[in-house]
Amino acid sequence: MRVFKSLVLLFLVPVVRGSRVQLKNGGYEDIVIAINPELPEDHNIIRNIQDMVKEASTYLFNATKQRFFFKAVKIIIPLHWPPKPEYLSVKTESYDKADVIVANPFLKYGDDPYTLQYGGCGEKGRYIHFTPNFLLNDTLHNIYGSRAKVFVHEWAHLRWGVFDEYNYDAPFYLSVNSGKKTVEATSCSTDITGKYIVQSCTGNSCTTRECEYDQQTKLYEAGCKFVPEKPQNVPASIMYMQSLSSYNRINRLYQAAEIFLLQIIEMDSWVGIVTFHSTAQITCNLKQIVTENVRHDLTKCLPTSAGGGTNICAGVYKGFEVIKQKYSNLDGSEIVLLTDGEDRGMNICLTEVKNSGSIIHTIALGPNAVRELEQFSDMTGGLKFYATDTVDSNGLIDTFSGISSGSGNISERSIQLESTAQSVAVKQWMNGTVTVDSTVGKDTFFVVTWDRSTSPPDILLRDPKEKEYRTSNFTVSDLNLQTARLKIAGTAEVGGWLHWIQNNHTESQVISMIVTSRPASLAVPPVTVKAHMNKDTNNFSNPMVIYAEVSQGFLPVLGATVMATVEQETGSAVELRLLDDGSGADIMKNDGIYSKYFTSFKGNGRYNLKVHIQGRNQTVRLGHRQSRALYVPGYIENGDIKMNAPRPEVSDDEIQAKLGSFNRVASGGSFVVKNVPSGGTTDVFPPCKIVDLEAQYEEDKIHLSWTAPGNDLDEGQAERYIIKMSESLLDLRNTFENATSVNTSSLVPNPAGTKESFQFRPENFTIENDTIIYFAIRAVDNASLTSEVSSIAQVALFVTSKECSPAGASNDDAINEDINVLTIVLIVAGCVAALLIAVSITVCILHKKNRRGFDEIRM
Repeated sequence: MRVFKSLVLLFLVPVVRGSRVQLKNGGYEDIVIAINPELPEDHNIIRNIQDMVKEASTYLFNATKQRFFFKAVKIIIPLHWPPKPEYLSVKTESYDKADVIVANPFLKYGDDPYTLQYGGCGEKGRYIHFTPNFLLNDTLHNIYGSRAKVFVHEWAHLRWGVFDEYNYDAPFYLSVNSGKKTVEATSCSTDITGKYIVQSCTGNSCTTRECEYDQQTKLYEAGCKFVPEKPQNVPASIMYMQSLSSYNRINRLYQAAEIFLLQIIEMDSWVGIVTFHSTAQITCNLKQIVTENVRHDLTKCLPTSAGGGTNICAGVYKGFEVIKQKYSNLDGSEIVLLTDGEDRGMNICLTEVKNSGSIIHTIALGPNAVRELEQFSDMTGGLKFYATDTVDSNGLIDTFSGISSGSGNISERSIQLESTAQSVAVKQWMNGTVTVDSTVGKDTFFVVTWDRSTSPPDILLRDPKEKEYRTSNFTVSDLNLQTARLKIAGTAEVGGWLHWIQNNHTESQVISMIVTSRPASLAVPPVTVKAHMNKDTNNFSNPMVIYAEVSQGFLPVLGATVMATVEQETGSAVELRLLDDGSGADIMKNDGIYSKYFTSFKGNGRYNLKVHIQGRNQTVRLGHRQSRALYVPGYIENGDIKMNAPRPEVSDDEIQAKLGSFNRVASGGSFVVKNVPSGGTTDVFPPCKIVDLEAQYEEDKIHLSWTAPGNDLDEGQAERYIIKMSESLLDLRNTFENATSVNTSSLVPNPAGTKESFQFRPENFTIENDTIIYFAIRAVDNASLTSEVSSIAQVALFVTSKECSPAGASNDDAINEDINVLTIVLIVAGCVAALLIAVSITVCILHKKNRRGFDEIRM
């Protein structure tokens, strides 16, 4: 772990970060497992990681029919652990880009291994999280299975975007096979044998009994668990049970880089500065930031005037030279490379850059920055940013704020609370409120920038206790007369900080407010935000997806308002609200990952993403991670039931966020769009697929409900719905148009994200006892584009009997066969087939069914 070993800022004076895993000849190389810097030294963690990977490699090799194995894994050791001869220096590896992280959970009992997944089936995850206790406590083997199998289970989440084969929310479903109805556990395969058990505990004493039948749901009672036999002779899925106007670019550059040097970069980092145009010059050799004076000295080296020409390679070479003044090699060093110009000769240094061992973060400023710039980032694992020339944009400042050392030490990281800018007319005010929450408050800076006047605007800042700060309390930069900065002494007061800024200049000017802070306590993780797109490069007419992960520690933060702003080289910025409701682009409801499709492509070129997050007292809470290893309740061995300790349930108090209100701003980097038609685009995006269709029977009517899609995927409003029903699931799914239509003439779609509800009496459809009716829906937009067939819902009409009663239920509890009660029940389908090979690369297992419910048959 580290702060910046060395960082060189490269400035052109103008005239998904992600996994580096490679697959070679079936072997996965460059897998990075990082131990959190807060963990105390324990070499048993390293030893057990080694053992886990070795065993998992064999297991993966066999499960994939000798196709894949783990070949090379790197473990990042915390810096404070004593050095050993076998330890090597990190190169481009870092905690933030690790494939697997080992860190304490935020919850007291959170040892569930899980994978953070953003996208849909087949899309790679972000990281696997193991706790130290999981790696050290052998008693957990009986709960999760061997660490090796758990690792392969989570690797399938991470690498292949496979989803789980179980469902905590719907643990049972009613199965109909050859006319026989039985209650099954949600599992794969259905041939797995075991018993349905309810466990009751008083103190340390626990008893078990067989589950009883729920008269209302016709499924097993609440609290019932499926306990499998330990030895099984049937194939089963590992996924089930794993046992930035540029009226003045140089001024904007100075403002942004100054904020980075004074507020963002961590203490103890080494920083040097290079400027380049047709040639390159070292303006500041490496200096270690040990005092605030060093930070200010570094700002004096920033460029204040512009020259001509663009020679990116000269700048990079000079950056390497600075680093080598102190270090023997470039391994682990980082370079921030900013340019707004074209350079046709940058290809001459690509190979050297790739092999350097240095990480290069690139910032493209304006529309004329060289198109190949991002190659530097792609080759070295650096970040990619784009800042437009839009006058009322803080894009350049935001990109610098998005660069950190990647050490994983969040307690030292600067967090951006606010970044807003607007054009303010003469004598008018820019007003706003910035919330400082309890998780931050140290090193809090309020920074006001403006773009025309040489004197500051009138500033009034009032803290939650009504203490006031005025313009005279702010410090105006000696070298940059258009930035005023206020550092709050000690820890900033928690609550809303109100600001009023008046433009006292003789003409309109753009004024901005930027607020940064650091965590208030080492013991309480701050609320953090990570934003990105699902792709770095996109070809029209494919949609893109915006993601924003809001979390505190490793727990998702729910109920926040998340707004994304996408700036592009042509056209105005687009604002979208991201949702965490499990519809549209959002794969899973309430997982703290807020999502939205982006389809507003106005032309080719770079696009820049920024998100604003706002949390309110009454709505924000913490949730659980979803993609995690199954907690096995117990086994049956030699006829004896052996129960594991009950899975510790976290109380509402433990996951209730004591955050108060909060603000966050995060840069999501840049992406490139190609092949947009020059004459403008037509409507090519249909409504998104409906994935949460539900069906119920109410008296003599069928009641359907679902979340409304949009006109373009999950944005806007569809034109109409087509609803079909059938007694055959396969016919409905495969030949939707031939199924029986439902009259929807009275049904008018609501805006995307709205909960829809529709009741009707089946017409031209004979309903008999023991009949299962399947329903599906498609949405049509105003260009007659039609969505995919929805998830399929079903209701079943049957005469209740003992068939669905659990084995061993007493006659008193059984349903009287002589009572002819017609009941409609909602059914969740289980696995349709057993999987011989647990992890499949070519087939996405169950797609989204276990996150949003089931894809084929919805509950």
